Amino acid sequence: MEGENSNPLPPQIPPEQPPQPAAPVPAPAQQPSSQTPQTPGPARWVKITGGLFALSFLAALFIMVHGVPTPKSKSMDVDMDGVQQILGNKKEGVGWVDIRGVIQESASNSPFDHSGAQQIADRIKELAERKDVKAIVLDINSPGGSVGAVQGIYAEILRARNEQHKPVIAMMRDVAASGGYYLAAGCDRIVAQPGTLTGSIGVIFSMSNVEGLLQKVGVKMDPIKSGKFKDIGSSFRPMTPDERKILQDVIDDAYSQFFDAVKNGRKMKDDDLKALADGRIFTGNQALRVHLVDHLGGEREALEYAKELAHLSKPVVLHDGDAIEKFFSALDSKMSSPLTSLNNKVQEVATPHMSYLWTY
Repeated sequence: MEGENSNPLPPQIPPEQPPQPAAPVPAPAQQPSSQTPQTPGPARWVKITGGLFALSFLAALFIMVHGVPTPKSKSMDVDMDGVQQILGNKKEGVGWVDIRGVIQESASNSPFDHSGAQQIADRIKELAERKDVKAIVLDINSPGGSVGAVQGIYAEILRARNEQHKPVIAMMRDVAASGGYYLAAGCDRIVAQPGTLTGSIGVIFSMSNVEGLLQKVGVKMDPIKSGKFKDIGSSFRPMTPDERKILQDVIDDAYSQFFDAVKNGRKMKDDDLKALADGRIFTGNQALRVHLVDHLGGEREALEYAKELAHLSKPVVLHDGDAIEKFFSALDSKMSSPLTSLNNKVQEVATPHMSYLWTY
């Protein structure tokens, strides 16, 4: 028994276990899709804004140079002529000069400023010397200006007519009075609208007296001068009778220059002109009746006169400067310092000055 029990028992085989499911593999972290919109940073916004501004600027320049496309018409023909002129296909032209506002020397040093009296005179001279320019139109909308500035432009008008033999036509818009009419009188023909305000043939010496104001604030001016008339026209004291006589003589001399310019330009008799040259203004209708203008109309009539006097068929109209220059000229005027403008205005009021100017 003892031997039988000594035999070892056979090894026990564990029951087969069912296969265990594989442990789930953790999913990889989701990568951001390449199509997910990203918020641009500040630097990128600056680039985008700068690009849009540049495109807008170039588009504006393109429109100013080429204009907005329109159906084919007469105006389109004129534009094509202008393009041919720029590309070098020479064609006879009419120079067009804009004269706007008070006529005076410009205080700006900008090369894009065409509004000063010297710049206007230079423009007339340049057009008169060009062989492809056969006539000049002065597009005037001005109440006049300082005596010297007006006479400087007037001299170039006469040179264009007498030395370069170019006909000059004046076209009046809202106002062409005093110095504005002085310039028109130097032209071969004058065209005005029926309601244009013109005339005002005369001279004015502008000065002010602030003595009473200075007394109220306790200020007294006491100049030291080399002669008793050195501060003639002073704003800080009353005018003496002797000073008034001197200034009246100056005014009379400047007036006689204006009178002669109109008499010679319009070929009028002294007595006929004296009845009109007392500073009064006229409408275009009235001016036509007293022979101060030749025709009623606008740009079309002025251009017809230019074509007639220069024997042209279909001239190119050459305006002041180009579109880019005009753009920068406007930008320059907008950026001028308000303090500078105020200072110029104060000096203008405080300094006596003689003008061919209609004050309205």
